[in-house]
Amino acid sequence: MFKVLFVAKKSIQAVKGMNDILPTQTPHWQYIEDIIRDVLEIYGYQEIRFPLVEMTDLFNRSIGEVTDIVEKEMFTFQDRPDKNNKADSLSLRPEGTASCVRAGIEHGLFYNQTQRLWYIGPMFRHENPQRGRYRQFHQIGAEAYGLEGPDIDAEIILMTARFWQQLGLDNFELQINSLGSAEARATYRQQLVNYFSDHWEQLDEDSQRRLQTNPLRILDSKNSDLQSLIENAPQIVDYLDEESENHFTELKKLLDQTGVTYRVNSRLVRGLDYYNRTVFEWVTQQLGTQGTVCAGGRYDSLVEQLGGKRPTPAIGFALGLERLVLLLAQSDLHKDKVPDAYLIMVGGETVQRQGFSLAESLRDTLPKLRLLTHCGGGSFKSQFKRADKSGAKIAIVLGEDEMAKQQVTLKYLREDRQQVLISQSELVNYLKSVISYQLSVNGP
Repeated sequence: MFKVLFVAKKSIQAVKGMNDILPTQTPHWQYIEDIIRDVLEIYGYQEIRFPLVEMTDLFNRSIGEVTDIVEKEMFTFQDRPDKNNKADSLSLRPEGTASCVRAGIEHGLFYNQTQRLWYIGPMFRHENPQRGRYRQFHQIGAEAYGLEGPDIDAEIILMTARFWQQLGLDNFELQINSLGSAEARATYRQQLVNYFSDHWEQLDEDSQRRLQTNPLRILDSKNSDLQSLIENAPQIVDYLDEESENHFTELKKLLDQTGVTYRVNSRLVRGLDYYNRTVFEWVTQQLGTQGTVCAGGRYDSLVEQLGGKRPTPAIGFALGLERLVLLLAQSDLHKDKVPDAYLIMVGGETVQRQGFSLAESLRDTLPKLRLLTHCGGGSFKSQFKRADKSGAKIAIVLGEDEMAKQQVTLKYLREDRQQVLISQSELVNYLKSVISYQLSVNGP
């Protein structure tokens, strides 16, 4: 006798830190994306799209080889060897600015011209997943090139402030700082090395590692035991060059003039090597340790550093969509989208064919109507249950009697109102009157 052994196969799950976004969640994402896209467009920013995968050297040269991102967090792999048995090192993009600069140089977007660009999409970092911080995360970024004055810095910040206004989100704090010129930053860096070297025994292991590679990042440490030491460290403001100081002063005047509240945070340094002069963050207390929702600053040397023909001043920001979705869900400002109407068809194939024709006619005339058409057949009772479960406001019923008379029955699913029988020719105007927003060919 033979025994047959059945080995249960392990179910395949998503990669750690890379999450599915389910249909109950996507309305929040769409709501945020639509509003931010509209604001970007009214400020004159144009969308650019670039690959998920880039040459690893792009990020080594831009972000910095001794940053945490490049040293520990990038997803890097070897391409297939070419005919000479040489293989490129490739990486999933950990941020958008380097790719945006690479694309701009490659396609001649920066030479003797200004650009206002924006992008949206997933980024990848091999971090320890936690709430609001994942290995695949999504950003919207905007960048302005060829403009060197503090006015464009102010515009970028004002635009982000308008995002929160349009989204109905508050409780954000704007923190700003200036890192000065590359020379001023280098001088300040050495002062930090000297200071923290004198307190070596007080530093944690991570800060000791950063001391010779990226000492400014020590200022961003969340270790509570280091806060007193950090508070007494030299401040960048004491090492600013005159031009950067004037730039920062004018930026603050522009923000004051437009009523944007901010706090100068002398410890705000940002984690990427390419930043200079203005840096800023929008911070909230509602997300715990992952409180930075949007951050950015200037990177005036990056275009030339990556092969541009001449120095090109630049400033930009990136905001994390996952964190905005969490804030939106907490605020309960935006409800999930549900159908406006559900079309029930009871009868044979002829009824179904006319029902589909009616549905497409309604979509042609009312392009904003969220109409769910029943598929899969079934009795009136089963279709009605599905209509109710969909969350639709109204059920539009087409049966053989209604079809013969070119009519439909409307049943209210969310209100205590009598059902009505109307002609199909009157249906469009009737739907306009009962849907919660006014529909037209041009939208609400």
